[in-house]
Amino acid sequence: MASYQKLIEPKEGSKIKVLGPNKFEVPSDPIIPFIEGDGIGADLTRAMHIVINAAVKKAYDGKKKINWLEIYAGEKAVEKYGEGQYLPKDTITALKEYSIGIKGPITTPVGGGFRSLNVTIRQVLDLFACVRPVKYYEGIPSPVKHPEKVNMIIFRENTEDIYAGIEFRSGSEEAKKLRDFLISMDVNIKEKIREDAGIGIKPMGPFASKRLIKKAIQYAIDNGKTSVTLVHKGNIMKFTEGAFRDWGYELAKTEFGDKLIPEAEVTGSTDKIIIKDRIADSMFQQGLLRPDEYSVLALPNLTGDFMSDALAAQVGGLGMAPGANMSDTMAIFEATHGSAPKYTNQDKANPGSLILSAVMMLIHMGWKEAADLVEKGIKETIKQKYVTYDLARQMTGVTEVKCSQFAERIAENM
Repeated sequence: MASYQKLIEPKEGSKIKVLGPNKFEVPSDPIIPFIEGDGIGADLTRAMHIVINAAVKKAYDGKKKINWLEIYAGEKAVEKYGEGQYLPKDTITALKEYSIGIKGPITTPVGGGFRSLNVTIRQVLDLFACVRPVKYYEGIPSPVKHPEKVNMIIFRENTEDIYAGIEFRSGSEEAKKLRDFLISMDVNIKEKIREDAGIGIKPMGPFASKRLIKKAIQYAIDNGKTSVTLVHKGNIMKFTEGAFRDWGYELAKTEFGDKLIPEAEVTGSTDKIIIKDRIADSMFQQGLLRPDEYSVLALPNLTGDFMSDALAAQVGGLGMAPGANMSDTMAIFEATHGSAPKYTNQDKANPGSLILSAVMMLIHMGWKEAADLVEKGIKETIKQKYVTYDLARQMTGVTEVKCSQFAERIAENM
């Protein structure tokens, strides 16, 4: 394999210093690694660079600058490093070294091949919180009557549940042995698990659940949010999903007692953050009918995945849905959609998800002035109905533009 120094070239600029949990010192010239991604990733990344570079230059009159450092994952990594090198050690080393990074979408084959690189990156770096803001921008087409009521941020547990799941194929010797073992502990399981069933196991424990919920609550406190909702399927899965709920209330009481109040104890207006919980299927309905009653959601992995995309559909779809995967000392920001290989190098896709993920990155760095400029540019560009094909096909009286043109207009509208 080629060396770290040869393929990932050192950049001018300074490293972000980690001072402690959720504490960073960001220089005026930080080095930020980026992974271009597969398929439409190259187009989106170029568009993101146009917008973010313009925002930083304008916000700080040229006194601050991001030094972009390209690192590799997915198909481009194989081109650089050789067969099978979808996630080189160099890339993980760079992400650890620079603390913050951003990536475009990476292709993962369905039904075989290598496991999701997105999941692998999260697990290797222990990025335990998948953070997804869901907010409406005026003019975006929506299937609901009042999408402007949707303004939530999702904290999804990122290391357990199905991400740490173990599966045994239907008809395999392993599945048979596991079924026999379970029956040896409870004979009633014989009726619950058919002989030809594939079997999956989802581990969930207090350590992972509590640190995710703690991050969600701390975010609510730091950002003046009104409530934190624990979403679960505890009425059926009592010792995993139900325990997630119980661990959440326990943590809220022991670590944030004077700042939160359980929903059941609220009798009128309160200046405390309300801590509550909802069964997952009920929360999907609430997200459609009464979204303005919710601000921060904390969820296990699988339910969080469903909820993220369902809420995003109300505000324009995944093309406008940003995301990040975080620990207390690292953060990787990313587009939340797929790589859409059929549109590779067509300069066609909506770069909104990656640009808004970069907005999250700027806020995380404390560069809120630049982040505000990007949001201003996006709002004005959509208001002008100057949009990419995915939005144009749902709107009337629009100018359909290329990915790069959309980015350039955002920069102009700052």
